[in-house]
Amino acid sequence: MTDTVYKTDALIAQDIDAYLEAHQHKTMLRFITCGSVDDGKSTLIGRLLYDSKMIFEDQLAALEADSKRVGTQGQEIDFALLVDGLAAEREQGITIDVAYRFFATEKRKFIVADTPGHEQYTRNMVTGASTADLAVILIDARKGVLTQTRRHSYLVHQLGIRNIVLAVNKMDLVGYDQATFDAIVADYRAFATSIGIEDFVAMPISGFKGDNITALSENTPWYTGPALLPHLETVELDATSDQARPFRMPVQWVNRPNLDFRGFAGLIASGSVRLGDEVRVLPSGKTSTVARIVSLGGDRDEAVAGESVTITLADEIDCSRGQVIVAAKEPLEVADQFEATVVWMDETEMVPGRAYWLKIGTQTVSATVQHPKFQINVNTMEHLAAKTLDLNAIGVANITTDRAIPFAPYAENRDLGGFILIDKMTNHTVAAGMIHFALRRAQNIHWQATDLGRDHHAGMKNQKPAVLWMTGLSGSGKSTIANIVEKKLARMNRHTFLLDGDNVRHGLNKDLGFTDADRVENIRRVGEVAKLMTDAGLIVITAFISPFRAERDMVRAMMQPGEFVEVFIDTPLSVAEGRDVKGLYAKARSGALKNFTGIDSPYEAPDSPEIRIDTTQMTPEEAADLIIAKLIP
Repeated sequence: MTDTVYKTDALIAQDIDAYLEAHQHKTMLRFITCGSVDDGKSTLIGRLLYDSKMIFEDQLAALEADSKRVGTQGQEIDFALLVDGLAAEREQGITIDVAYRFFATEKRKFIVADTPGHEQYTRNMVTGASTADLAVILIDARKGVLTQTRRHSYLVHQLGIRNIVLAVNKMDLVGYDQATFDAIVADYRAFATSIGIEDFVAMPISGFKGDNITALSENTPWYTGPALLPHLETVELDATSDQARPFRMPVQWVNRPNLDFRGFAGLIASGSVRLGDEVRVLPSGKTSTVARIVSLGGDRDEAVAGESVTITLADEIDCSRGQVIVAAKEPLEVADQFEATVVWMDETEMVPGRAYWLKIGTQTVSATVQHPKFQINVNTMEHLAAKTLDLNAIGVANITTDRAIPFAPYAENRDLGGFILIDKMTNHTVAAGMIHFALRRAQNIHWQATDLGRDHHAGMKNQKPAVLWMTGLSGSGKSTIANIVEKKLARMNRHTFLLDGDNVRHGLNKDLGFTDADRVENIRRVGEVAKLMTDAGLIVITAFISPFRAERDMVRAMMQPGEFVEVFIDTPLSVAEGRDVKGLYAKARSGALKNFTGIDSPYEAPDSPEIRIDTTQMTPEEAADLIIAKLIP
């Protein structure tokens, strides 16, 4: 590869130190380009790089050579060749969620995120917008405002971006017609007002020809606003707002290079901190004072939002990754139930009640999403009834975490109010969300401690609590084996209770059907009941198909370590169907019974159960003896 040398101004040649000093103190603007497919996002970014003269010499040479090969000349270069992330993804065989590019002018430095306009890549747009200060929303002058334009605008507003440029692109293809531009701006303004966008800057541009990109174009004498690049160079950034807010620093890691030093490292999300300040560690609530503030340059007296530092405390209090150090007199809220906007980004639809990993700040917890309160129609802003959320759907739902976490509403703090959801089985990021507020019941309902606990109840029964969770296909023999196990334990004077899938659906879960969401809720409720029974000191025996690993793992997480014993009643589908004691398989095969496990609904076999029972090799009595032998050695 040839040497890569930036095209720069004369200052570099005259005084490199002065140039570097000036460059270091330039402000940084992060912005995103978004819109529908083929609105010209990559071409626009290529034009900005080219016209700001900050592209590499060898990139420029390759670009010009390619333009000659395809028969284009001068400004008619395909600038998208420089920056198109999807093109690079196809060529390199790797995943590029968002294509980020850095460039600079004499006045400011920039990081631009180029996200694809395809609907299935809306998740990429959310990723890019989550850290942006400004959004350039492109519209093809020939097409006007489209659904994806509305979706991206709504998300930009929800993500807290208040600097918006409406770039009506490809004006050269409509003859630079002012009436076309005015009609599009009026249409967009009506929509923007309906979703709360109070102001935006509209520009008629041509990324391909360069009209109104770096300077006003003679082709649009009727336009008197700013050109795009000068606007990007001068738009005001609310850089001081984060520093004016109360101090918050999520702990990224604990730094302890030796026994004499224990510091807590992280990026300050808001506010400022000085030596001697009183701080509080959440969620524990323990307080101390700041003893040292350490950065790469050494000790400091003060640090502000946007800086990464290590803080040491005067007292030896518990603090670890995921916790948040805050100003003692202005603490964050701590809760385990929230209302949030959820943007679903996975091809597999959301399963209400299923446990996902929720990552917020530097903390990861287990969380469940309830049935959406409503889904948002991005064209009309109507609130639509919805049982779930599918790809690119935007809805509002309640979320419950497995423990209380410190948070801030997203409108106040992006870092402590924005989150992602991760599928526990695939490790895919399936959703992004923005917390509105904690639910009142999360603040008003508190755990009531009792004098007699689980140890007392178990001691009175002279046994160790446990949950024998039997899972397998319908007809595998779960209920038969569970019944035998309970009778044998009773003869051993063990205190037990049997929860059977069919019996529970006659009472506690009579309101649930057999959709994936209802199956998840069925198991969640049974898990909560089983947990209460172990608190009472009982050995709980369950017989449920419980087809999904995620829900079985959810119940395991509810119990004390070692108390959940997964028993896989491993019976091949052909054997279980051959028995068909209830006639259910025949109904499912005929189409009379929908969502039947093993036929038109999946069964996910356990990966590593504590006990595996092969019913083709042993009788129910032998299976029961094996289970009891492992439960009570």
